[in-house]
Amino acid sequence: MSGGKRERAHCTLSCKPQMVASNIAHFLPFLYAVVLALWMNGSSAKAQSLVLPGQNDTIFQSSDGSSCPSPDPSLYYRPVIGILSHPGDGLNGRVTNATNVSNIPASYVKFVESAGARVIPIIYNEPEDIIIKKLNMVNGVLFTGGWAKTGLYYDVAKKIFEIVLAKNDAGDHFPLYGMALGFELLTMFISQNNDILEKFDIKNQASTLQFSTTDFNGTLFQSFPPDLLAKMSTECLAMHNSKYGISPARLQADNALSSFFNILTTSTDTNNVDFVSTAQAYNYPVVGFQWIPSVCFDLHSINFTTLKNYYFLGNKKFYMP
Repeated sequence: MSGGKRERAHCTLSCKPQMVASNIAHFLPFLYAVVLALWMNGSSAKAQSLVLPGQNDTIFQSSDGSSCPSPDPSLYYRPVIGILSHPGDGLNGRVTNATNVSNIPASYVKFVESAGARVIPIIYNEPEDIIIKKLNMVNGVLFTGGWAKTGLYYDVAKKIFEIVLAKNDAGDHFPLYGMALGFELLTMFISQNNDILEKFDIKNQASTLQFSTTDFNGTLFQSFPPDLLAKMSTECLAMHNSKYGISPARLQADNALSSFFNILTTSTDTNNVDFVSTAQAYNYPVVGFQWIPSVCFDLHSINFTTLKNYYFLGNKKFYMP
């Protein structure tokens, strides 16, 4: 396995299972809103549709000076996000072992809803025309964690990825967020190599995020408070729960991956081997995480009050579901 080793104190898992449910609701709006606020800043044309309260307070005042103006009809304040379902019942077959069932963990739905968006489930094994119809009704897509890297699920996820790129190439700003398995699939699609992934010991592990740059302008971390960035790099705030990933060396050695993704952070597994934990596309609103921001984060370290008003996106071409 490629990847460097470094001396770094190991992190013990800082969250308890029973804490996750209560923690999720508080943390979810923060990272998701920040990540997708970045995606809306891709170009000046796209930024026209992003409303940042406080930057232009006049848009929140009516002509007579009151604080309750009519909404701007050219902007959409309640985006809809499609989440791709994953094969299985989500409970290791304890509910059913039927091969045609799929699930979306509630944490991902709450993650999106807490950012002010709504969710449309994209069922991976429903007819292709239905999936395409749903993709024309949403403002972005999220790939969840899981285990499936072959078969119909793989084919459908790859098709959606290709549609996302095509939409963006056509001028429709359409973000894709891949978490854990979602990021792993993206590396496979882009490299066109299903053996690109490496094994890492990052199962149920919390760790730090080591940033590849101190200049966060233009990255998804650009709006994070400095004290949070410092905590993320020194304290075990990032939750990992995977068996696979990709090392910085392997990503950079692959021409397709290195030209598509910019490595923002790395982390280390329990053997002190580095893996890419956050990567952002250079030319598309596509972000991959090999950590799980929707669960197990040190809530006390997060000050999202100045960031919570970021809207997901405004889309003049949005079609109501």
